[in-house]
Amino acid sequence: MGKLSIRDLQFKGKRVLVRVDFNVPLDSNLKVTDDTRIREALPTIKYISDKGGKVILISHLGRPDGKVVDKLRMSPVAKKLEELIGKKINKVDDCIGDKVKSAISSMKDGDILLLENVRFYPEEEKNDPKFAKSLAELADIYVNDAFGTAHRAHASTVGVTKYVKQSAAGFLMEKEIKYLGMVLSNPKRPLIAIIGGAKISSKIDLLNNLLTRVDTLIIGGGMAYTFMKAKGISVGKSLVEEDKLEVAKEILNNAEKKNIPLLLPVDHVVADKKDAPTDIKVVTDIPDNYIALDIGPKTIEEFGKVIKKAKTIFWNGPLGLFEVDAFAKGTTSLAKVIAESKAVSVVGGGDSVSAIKKAGVSDKITHISTGGGASLEFIEGKELPGISALTDA
Repeated sequence: MGKLSIRDLQFKGKRVLVRVDFNVPLDSNLKVTDDTRIREALPTIKYISDKGGKVILISHLGRPDGKVVDKLRMSPVAKKLEELIGKKINKVDDCIGDKVKSAISSMKDGDILLLENVRFYPEEEKNDPKFAKSLAELADIYVNDAFGTAHRAHASTVGVTKYVKQSAAGFLMEKEIKYLGMVLSNPKRPLIAIIGGAKISSKIDLLNNLLTRVDTLIIGGGMAYTFMKAKGISVGKSLVEEDKLEVAKEILNNAEKKNIPLLLPVDHVVADKKDAPTDIKVVTDIPDNYIALDIGPKTIEEFGKVIKKAKTIFWNGPLGLFEVDAFAKGTTSLAKVIAESKAVSVVGGGDSVSAIKKAGVSDKITHISTGGGASLEFIEGKELPGISALTDA
């Protein structure tokens, strides 16, 4: 990794500012509906606390746009964290200033304090130096365990590192770098990538970088139909990004030049309309007035054969409109094939995580990334500011 790890530091009696990613979904009663990100941060929090550090947690929640929004306060998160860690969590209603300093000065070794939503301040997303310095004044050591925000150069992910002596990666950050790094360098081969989702536009760099590394590229989801149209195949009323047809052609040509198989669906689950369809069928050729909303059984079988031979798998994006049960079979079937394979399987954030959960195979995937945008930028080969700002080992 090349960066300082929390394993390298002494925490006894030290104030440790830990940037976590507690941006979790809340229901209308402000209860946490998915605590994955909180659970993933527990090893780092427990480690620092057990070593006698004073753990000062900071995170954002939602998009308050630099204003105080009561329903985006961190109180429900504090409650959930307390439940999961089995230890008292103190919460303070600000993230800088005298009130916070006073709460920190009364902490004992091993205590845990959660600060208020850092994005209540507009200075956070602007990476304002004065604000970053105010955060740094709260601590002796800074630890970043928020991979989900590592692609953002904000005050609590980058700016703060300029004003503390040591900035280290937490266990979750290390784990993300380790497994996503496996896809990019020295993967066990064959390495295959399965890329789904609706649009090519957000994944051009990802596809181009993967073509320099993978042995096979599988494309499904809505984006597959832009590729099919670029090949001159009729796609009916399926989703197509007309302005990306040339890009799709370039990617197809690139794969051919590199002699890398680029697999597209060979049959499709189609419907007369996306919302409340009255006519759903499986076809090889998509009729003019139909929309393709999932991959068909032949495609599941073809893709499955390739997945079973893989030694490393990277998956990002569902292969159909998986939120609707009628169009979830392709995504959930392949999730199960990946789970049953002997390969190192890495799933990159966002909707893919929901799909894995829907298929009920979360525990059989080697690594599920907690960062959607961050995991994509990492696999695109981009430098993530939140990682590069940490102290070199």
